[in-house]
Amino acid sequence: MSRRSQLLERLNELSAGPKRSLGQNFLVADHVIEKIIDAASENSAQSLIEIGPGLGALTDELKTLGPPLTLIELDAKFAAYWRERGLVVVEADALRVDWPKLLEAQPKPTRLVSNLPYQIAASLVIELSLVPETFGLDSMILMFQKEVAQRIAARESSEHYGLLSVITQVFWQVRTVSEAGPGDFHPPPRVASRMLGFQRRRPAALDAEQAQDFLKFVKLAYSQRRKRLLKNLGEPEGAGAALESMGFDNNARIEQLSPEQVLALYRAIR
Repeated sequence: MSRRSQLLERLNELSAGPKRSLGQNFLVADHVIEKIIDAASENSAQSLIEIGPGLGALTDELKTLGPPLTLIELDAKFAAYWRERGLVVVEADALRVDWPKLLEAQPKPTRLVSNLPYQIAASLVIELSLVPETFGLDSMILMFQKEVAQRIAARESSEHYGLLSVITQVFWQVRTVSEAGPGDFHPPPRVASRMLGFQRRRPAALDAEQAQDFLKFVKLAYSQRRKRLLKNLGEPEGAGAALESMGFDNNARIEQLSPEQVLALYRAIR
């Protein structure tokens, strides 16, 4: 029996149809699952966390890798299913989890793996980016709507470059793990998907308070994209000199600066 057939049979056994409100599009394609598990097996994670195990396309494989596995599942039926099978389950919305507390209890380093519900993906990446590296979240392998994945990985002056690009790339090195089409899911979504791998960048070195302040800074910088960056920031002292040292004049706009330059500007004027 194929993995797709096994997973759909499990769905029938549970009498649990996909819930649109929870963004449930279950991954069922072998070739995509294999690439994700290969990526999840790399290096030396000492603990694994999966958001939204659902039918277990990834869970069945992740639990065989060795490191302890913790699941975060909002759907009560799926949470009960995995708890009955001896796995640690946090029954909660991933956006409401106390991530520092959860991560503190895990052996370090920790890797997060998920076929994310599309409606929480961007918000969750930003939230996890701001969790200080001292809590041990060292790498992530996450599925996104392709358009969101393009925004995450976009570079300066490109069509998709924006706040999400800056925040993500300041804290993570990003790579593509796998492409996924609508037919790789049940039910098929109306969009293409892309799995990205994230590896923690050490040079960011911002504590929790600084990370939150940096997010406010970037939001302010992007508040009116067509205006000069310095005007958006309120013409802070030292900002013009910092831009000049990077090769920009006072008319520079935020989308011209790389993520690394945005971080350097923040440090120069904060």
